[in-house]
Amino acid sequence: MSSVTLTYEDGTVGVAGALEEPLPGVETDDRSGTRRAAAYRYPALRDALREAGHEVDDRVLELPELPPLSSTYTLREYQREALDAWEANDRSGVLELPTGSGKTVIALAAIAAAATPALVVVPTVDLLEQWHRELSATFEVPVGRLGGGEQTVEALTVATYDSAYLRADELGDRFGLLVFDEVHHLGGEGYRDIARLFAAPARLGLTATFERPDGAHETVAELVGPVVYDLGPDDLAGEHLADYEVRRIEVELTDEERERYDEAQGTFLEYVRDAGITFRSGSDYQELVKRSGNDPRAREALLAKQRAREVMMNADAKLAELARILDRHRGERVIVFTAHTALVYRISDRFLIPAITAETGTEERREILSRFRDGTYSRVVAANVLDEGVDVPEASVGVILSGSGSEREFTQRLGRILRPGADGAKTATLYELVTNETAEERVARRRR
Repeated sequence: MSSVTLTYEDGTVGVAGALEEPLPGVETDDRSGTRRAAAYRYPALRDALREAGHEVDDRVLELPELPPLSSTYTLREYQREALDAWEANDRSGVLELPTGSGKTVIALAAIAAAATPALVVVPTVDLLEQWHRELSATFEVPVGRLGGGEQTVEALTVATYDSAYLRADELGDRFGLLVFDEVHHLGGEGYRDIARLFAAPARLGLTATFERPDGAHETVAELVGPVVYDLGPDDLAGEHLADYEVRRIEVELTDEERERYDEAQGTFLEYVRDAGITFRSGSDYQELVKRSGNDPRAREALLAKQRAREVMMNADAKLAELARILDRHRGERVIVFTAHTALVYRISDRFLIPAITAETGTEERREILSRFRDGTYSRVVAANVLDEGVDVPEASVGVILSGSGSEREFTQRLGRILRPGADGAKTATLYELVTNETAEERVARRRR
C-alpha cells in the first residue's frame, strides 16, 4: 500500500499520496488539484486510511506541551457514568443533564482523562470568566482566554463562540479536545464552522436541553457526537438536586383587559383564518411575517397579536398574585422571570426588587447577583437574561410571570432553583402564572 500524508491548512485536512479509493468527506480542490476534507473529518479519514492498510504520515495536529492533569473533584455515581459513556463513544458525544447537576465537574474530569490540549467554548463572557477561574483553580496551569477583550492562547484555553468562530481556521490544529458548553448554540449557522474547522478528535458537548425546535441538533450530533448520556430533573431530584414542585396558578383578566385582548386577538385570528394560515409549523409564522412586508392587513394582524400578547402576559392579576407569593415566601431567595423588560421595571418599582435586564451593565448585574448570593437581597426580577450563561446563586423559589413555549427556557428556569441548600433538604417551588382563557394557556402546555 502507498504512503499518505495528512496535513492541516485553514480548517481543512490535505491528503497527499497516490490514492484511488474514495475517502470520507474528501474532495478535489479544482484550483490547486489537491485533495481536502473539512478538518472535523480528520479522525474518520485517518482511521479509514489505516484500516485500508496505508502508511499514514500524520502531520495534522501540532499540539503544545501540556503537563499531566488531575482533578480533585470526586465524581458522583451519575457523573462517573456520564464520563464513562463519553469515553466509551471514542471520547465524543453530548451529555444532557439538568442545570446544577455538575456538568462542569464532568468536563474537568474529561479534560484530565483526555490528557491533550483542550479548548472550552462558551456562549457568554460571564461563562468565559467562570470557566477560566475553574480551569485555573483545578489544574494550576496557565489558561488562555479568547473573548472579553483578551486574546491569549494556551494549551488549556476558554473562548466565546464568537471568538472561536473568528479564529477557528487559525487554531484548528492546536487542540485535541473541544468542549462545547451549552452545545445547542453550535446549531447556529455560523457557529457550526467552529466544529467543522477544528481537527480535534475528542469532542464533548454539555447542555440541559439538546433538541432545538429548528432540528439543528441533528447537525450538532454529526459534528460533536450523539447524546451519550442524559438525565432529567426528576432523575436527580431529592438526592443530588432539590426536590421540587411546579404550581400553576391561573389568573383572570380585568373587564378592561379582556376587552382589549379579545379585540386584538380577534383581529389576528380573522386575518389568519381568511389567509388560510394554520400555524402547524414555524414556517407558517414566517409566511405571515413575509406577507406583512407588502400586505397592510398582515401587518395589522402581527401588531394585533403583539398587543394581545402584552395584555395576557402583563395582566394586573399577575402582580396581585406575585404579591401573595412574595409574602408567602418571606426570607427565601426568589427569582421572578418575565419576557418583557417593561414588566421587570414595573415589578422592581412596585416591590422594590433589584432588576436585571439586557440593559443592565455587566458590573451592575454582578453586584446584584453577589448581593443575592450573600443574602443582602432575597429576591431579583429578570427578563430572560438569567435563563442561561450566567452563574446564578442558589434560590428556592421561582416565579414565571411570562415566557415562551420553549421547553429549553422552562428547563433552564427550573434549573435555577434546583441546586440543593447546604443541608441538601430544601424543596424548591416553581410557580407558573397563566392568564385564563388566553393563548398563554397553550404556551404553558407547550413548554411543559
